[in-house]
Amino acid sequence: MNRSSISSSNLVSVGYDDNTQTLEVEFKGGSVYQYFDVPRSVFDELISSASAGSYFASNIKNSYRYSRL
Repeated sequence: MNRSSISSSNLVSVGYDDNTQTLEVEFKGGSVYQYFDVPRSVFDELISSASAGSYFASNIKNSYRYSRL
């Protein structure tokens, strides 16, 4: 999955697959996680939010199934 850089103190890059509704997030520490069944609207809000890290923590972190790559 292609990820794009994002301006954040905690996140490095994010990507999204519309076909599988999978959000992929790379963190500053180097770890990469995939979050499943994430609506496109959540991804759009993440990349357009004033604080991607805060949006992620509030709306994604404990809300979706995930897997560490």
